[in-house]
Amino acid sequence: MKGHFDLRRTRALFIKEMTQILRDPSTFLIAFLLPLILLLLFGYGINLDSGRTRVGLVVQDDSEAAFSLASAYQNNRWFDVVTARSTEPLKPLIVDDRIRGIIVIPQDFGAKMARGQNAPIQIIADGSLPNTADFIAAYAEGLRATWMADRALEKGKMAAPPVSLTTRFWFNPALTSRYFLVPGSIAMVMTMIGTLLTALVVAREWERGTMEAMMATPMRMSEFIASKILPYFLLGLGSMALCTLLAVLLFGVPLRGSVLTLFLIASAFLLPALGQGLFISSATKNQFAASQIALLTGFLPTLLLSGFLFEIPSMPRPIQLITYIVPARYLVPPLQTVFAAGDIWSLILPNIGIMLLFGAGFFLLSFLVTRRSLD
Repeated sequence: MKGHFDLRRTRALFIKEMTQILRDPSTFLIAFLLPLILLLLFGYGINLDSGRTRVGLVVQDDSEAAFSLASAYQNNRWFDVVTARSTEPLKPLIVDDRIRGIIVIPQDFGAKMARGQNAPIQIIADGSLPNTADFIAAYAEGLRATWMADRALEKGKMAAPPVSLTTRFWFNPALTSRYFLVPGSIAMVMTMIGTLLTALVVAREWERGTMEAMMATPMRMSEFIASKILPYFLLGLGSMALCTLLAVLLFGVPLRGSVLTLFLIASAFLLPALGQGLFISSATKNQFAASQIALLTGFLPTLLLSGFLFEIPSMPRPIQLITYIVPARYLVPPLQTVFAAGDIWSLILPNIGIMLLFGAGFFLLSFLVTRRSLD
């Protein structure tokens, strides 16, 4: 096993690994069909945007002001309104999830408005869905405030406060959730290919009994590891390219950065992903155990702790500390930045450097574990 790194042996081992991949349909299902399913799921199935919400509207007052406010609720873009004269017929609807809240305009609303007094309304929201409840309360109150300002303007009074607040959103003006969910799902795809597939490669050799035959050859460990990694590295880049095409052409996600930067980020992440999978495979020597460990240590942390679905600053402090050892934590921000903002190297380069350090660590562990297995 001593000697220099032999490119001819490495090429032969590489061809052997590629032949195994071509003969195994499940590899292509994971590499190309699974990304399509994940992108469709996160692009169409998961939507964090606020759409029209069905609510009940109770108008207990017959005044002109009450009907004017009721019309404002009925004709807005956020609420699909069911009107009633009391809350009683609407209570079963909110229990059955047919409406998400009830807005009540009380009997004395018009009288208080005529006297210039504060005329409150009642907002009842389904607390079993906190985000939807907050949305209903915020928009119901916002519509009331807008209506009050318009009424004041009609009467010649100052409608605007002394300080006017204008909100502007950079990079994603419409706050479309698809624009960050779809790029984030690419991290999920690359984790599946990098960690899950490579977690099976060495274990498969042991289970099939071919590792003993390879041990009898003058193969070096560096050649063996390179031949196992390169096919899946190319497979990962190909899958990432497919995901990018689907994101831009099918989902309309803007790609404001360069394709070269995108491939650079993907390549940097594939190193720790592939190294982690190879380390798991070499340490377990069992495909079932390797796949379960890869799922627990690769896929789930990427889903929950990378900042893809849940913002890391909003997590408890101990969980935030755990995210620092999740390689995907350093992949999701550069991916979303390249798509939404462009090539911002001050953010991209530090994350690439950290991913390369993770990759070096995993490959070192893989080399040590594999070397001990062959001694």
